[in-house]
Amino acid sequence: MAYAKDVVIRARGVLAQMKADRESQAASRLAQAYEQLPRLREIDIALRSTMAAAAQAVFAQGGDARAAMEQAKQENLALQAERKHLIAEHFAPGYLDETPACPHCGDTGYIGSTMCRCLLQLCAREQHKELGSAFRGGESFENFRLDYYSSAIIPQVKTSARSVMEKNLNHCRDYARLFAHGAGNLLLFGSTGLGKTHLALAIGSSVGNQGFSVCYETAISLFDKLQKARFTPNEETLAQAERLEKCDLLIIDDLGTEVMNQFTSSCLYNVINTRLSMRRPTVISTNLTSDGLVARYGERVVSRLFGEYCPLHFVGGDVRRQKLL
Repeated sequence: MAYAKDVVIRARGVLAQMKADRESQAASRLAQAYEQLPRLREIDIALRSTMAAAAQAVFAQGGDARAAMEQAKQENLALQAERKHLIAEHFAPGYLDETPACPHCGDTGYIGSTMCRCLLQLCAREQHKELGSAFRGGESFENFRLDYYSSAIIPQVKTSARSVMEKNLNHCRDYARLFAHGAGNLLLFGSTGLGKTHLALAIGSSVGNQGFSVCYETAISLFDKLQKARFTPNEETLAQAERLEKCDLLIIDDLGTEVMNQFTSSCLYNVINTRLSMRRPTVISTNLTSDGLVARYGERVVSRLFGEYCPLHFVGGDVRRQKLL
């Protein structure tokens, strides 16, 4: 699983902080133990002294050196035994242990060059944070209900809304399951309340859980962030714009609800064109028809959308209203 670089950096930072916190807590417990048992401090000082003596003996020569090494070894073993007895007598098991939280990698996050399970779990947690509050509704492919769509035949398309939406559901599920860099783009379009946002969020959640970086933005939020990066650039606004440009998957929800101006139209074209040239997938949902998109954004944008995106037409009655009823 290949998590985005910024996600791994944040996860490694969390792991390092957790390790530092544990070491600080261990040092605090040891200080309290020294205060309670002064003899324990004396033993630890003596242990360091015998270890230093043994190290010096290694570089010495002759029978005296061997005798000194053996003496240091015996003293060290005796001190260790006394220390173990004192700790067992006065403290709970493991109270002064300094064993790492992860026995597999020793809290380094890696086993050789392979990312350890503990770091992978932290990456997954950071990835969920990156997905943001939009994914807290729990939208998934599993809870997308087809029974809200009519099974009656629609004369214009000679099939039912339920059949169309089942195909859309399967297409979105397969898109997320097989997601990779250069996976292509989706355009979810149709009237309000038909489940476009639900499936867009389900795609984002599934792709994010696979370790890819995902940005979800409503059209209003997207253009607001890009406008700030353009007209009031600073470290934060530029970083936000860069994430929108370079994330593995960008989801733009409710295209057409933003305030329309000359900047918006050219900005949308630049976002679409830039991500296409970088082969970074984008999912767009909109309530607008193809004619509505042309009227709002012009032929140049719509040509890109219908030429480079896989269009999924959402049909049926307002599911949102049915849920309320």
